[in-house]
Amino acid sequence: MTTAMDTATSTAPALSDTVAAAAFADPVVTGIGVAAPNGLGTEAWWSAVLRGENGIGPLTRFEADQYPARLAGEVPGFRAADHLPGRLLPQTDHVTRLALTAADEALADADVDPAQLPDYAAGVITASSAGGYEFGQRELEALWSKGGQYVSAYQSFAWFYAVNSGQISIRNGMRGPNSVLVSEQAGGLDAVAQARRQLRKGIRLVVTGGMDSSLCPWGWAAHLAGGELSTGEDPDRAFLPFSAEAGGHVVGEGGALLVLEDAAAARERGAEAYGSVAGYAATFDPPPGSGGAPRLGDAAALALREAGIAPADVDVVFADAAGRREADRAEARAIADLFGEYAVPVTAPKTMTGRLAAGGASLDLAAALLSLRDGVIPPTVNTGPPAEDCPIDLVTEIRKPERLHIALVLARGRGGFNAAMVVRGR
Repeated sequence: MTTAMDTATSTAPALSDTVAAAAFADPVVTGIGVAAPNGLGTEAWWSAVLRGENGIGPLTRFEADQYPARLAGEVPGFRAADHLPGRLLPQTDHVTRLALTAADEALADADVDPAQLPDYAAGVITASSAGGYEFGQRELEALWSKGGQYVSAYQSFAWFYAVNSGQISIRNGMRGPNSVLVSEQAGGLDAVAQARRQLRKGIRLVVTGGMDSSLCPWGWAAHLAGGELSTGEDPDRAFLPFSAEAGGHVVGEGGALLVLEDAAAARERGAEAYGSVAGYAATFDPPPGSGGAPRLGDAAALALREAGIAPADVDVVFADAAGRREADRAEARAIADLFGEYAVPVTAPKTMTGRLAAGGASLDLAAALLSLRDGVIPPTVNTGPPAEDCPIDLVTEIRKPERLHIALVLARGRGGFNAAMVVRGR
């Protein structure tokens, strides 16, 4: 298991890193697999996003009537037996099954069989954050009901993270690098960046991104303890990022897994790419109470610098969209300082899914790539115009600009993690 903190010294590129990176062609995304609250499967989800279809609703995975927050984004109609062989079901939990299903879709979309590649040429690098809660609760239930052997919380989470990524590797014969990054909502971008590093070392292909789910009583207690959940009861009004009425976020499950390939290897096999990863950076916020400013804007500026582009070159920003007034103001200010007030379209399609922890940023990355493919910016639904102290051009209805070639994706994770990634259209 790898945390973003383990690689903190290498995530924000210095000038020498940027120059060195120029020797490598940008890696390309050739496959996408999605499990989201408003659609299972990439095209089903993307069609729902363009329709503005909300996947947030009352919790059904457990009895939630006695909790102050009772809404969530649940992946609809998912039956693991419809997607995976029966032998895998006893060995996996819900989020691992979602990840296996999304990985299968991404590899099929890329039209590649990793088992046919040379040994150690393909790997799996994913992000996870809260999914271990459900596995841990299952272990506790076994302990309480059957007197099973005690497993510590740390052992449960560490084992879960390894299984989530390892099951994808085993199922698909991928013997290359295998790791999991843990930086909450920022993890979906951090994992893709780590995959890019492995491609630069000679790996040909990596399944990467994030998938998460913690819709269980133990996980819900942790979410409530964070003090950031919306207690709204109307699914269309509970999660309102950048709005003057914002009062917290809604938790969702799911995410996206991508096939990231070496550009030359993809061309060699005739693969069609959605786009390329052109730049990335990560920063860490100063400790609470230190008086230091948030550093999301620094991550964005560094990512543009690595990509070799100016702010004016960016056609759309996919926002982190925390749904809390202070955090929304900070993100809007970071965007306005970098691009100018109201100077670049900003969207947050996660208003249709809730925040997906480690799955959120990779789902935004998938949305960015599909936006560039189709020449359309998806809407931020239900929020209306942004608050006066959030001076951004928030896209609240579907938009088709004349130019849509470069997107910037932003993400923030609990604990001060910031990540930014630049993607180019094909």
